[in-house]
Amino acid sequence: MPVSIPGIGLGTYSNTDKDQWKENVCTALEAGYRHVDTAEAYDNEQYVGAGIEAASVDRDDVFLATKVAHPDSPVPEREDVLSMVDSCLDRLRTDHVNLLYVHWPADPYDPETTLGAFQELYDDGKIEHVGISNFEPETLDTAHEVLDAPIVANQIECHPLLQQEDLREYARRHDHWIVAFCPLAQGEVFDHPEIQAVAEKHNASPAQVSLAWLLSKDNVAVIPKASSEAHMWDNLAAQDLDLDDEDIAKIDGIEREHRIIDREYARWRN
Repeated sequence: MPVSIPGIGLGTYSNTDKDQWKENVCTALEAGYRHVDTAEAYDNEQYVGAGIEAASVDRDDVFLATKVAHPDSPVPEREDVLSMVDSCLDRLRTDHVNLLYVHWPADPYDPETTLGAFQELYDDGKIEHVGISNFEPETLDTAHEVLDAPIVANQIECHPLLQQEDLREYARRHDHWIVAFCPLAQGEVFDHPEIQAVAEKHNASPAQVSLAWLLSKDNVAVIPKASSEAHMWDNLAAQDLDLDDEDIAKIDGIEREHRIIDREYARWRN
C-alpha cells in the first residue's frame, strides 16, 4: 500500500450545529482517534482545525483528510481549485492535508482540470496523498490515466447492506484503500438479524460488529460519525473485536442492497 491510513476515523458531516466539531474533534483525538475526515462542502473545516489545534495530540500524528470539487461548489478552472484548497488549509489551520479527495465526479469536475490541480498541489507538498470519492470503475480508470501521483483511496458508501464487492476488488487490484462512509447505514444495520446475532455472540454492539466486519476486509478503513464520547469509544472498540470466519460469512451473505446516499448526479445512475 502506498500509505497507511488509520482504520477508524472520525466522520464530521452534519447539517446543523457545525461548531460542535471543535469539541468533538478534540475529544476524539484525546480518546485515541488519529484520522479525521471533513470537506469544504461540510462548512465546518474551521471548527475541525480548531479541534485539532486544541487537542494535546501533535498535528504530525493526525491523518487529516478533506474534499473539494462538490457539485454545489462550482470550480470551473484549475486556478479555482488551487485557491479553494488554499482556503481549506487556512480554515484547517495547517500547511498541508494528508489526503485530498475529489468529492464527486460530477459537474464541475473535469479530470484534466481538477486532477491537474491536484497534481500541482501534490508536487508542491500541500497535499501528501490524492484521493477520490464516489467514483465508479470507469471514472477511476480515467483518473489513473490523468494523474502521475498515485491514488491512495476511494471514499464510498460501504456497509453490510451495501457491500461494494466490485469496488473493493478494484481497490485490491490497484492497491488503494476503500474509506467507507455511512459504515453503519445511518443506524439501519442495528436492526438487521445477522448483525444482531453476531453482536449477541460476542457481547458486542451492532455498531462494533458492522465496523469490525468492514475492517476485516482488505484495504478498508471506516469513518463513522460520532458526536458523543461514548459513541467514540464504542467505535474504537471495534478494532479489538475478532470476528471469526463464520461471523464474516454470515454478514457476507446478507443479500439486501440498500444505498443511503444516492444523488441524482451520481455516476452509478448513469
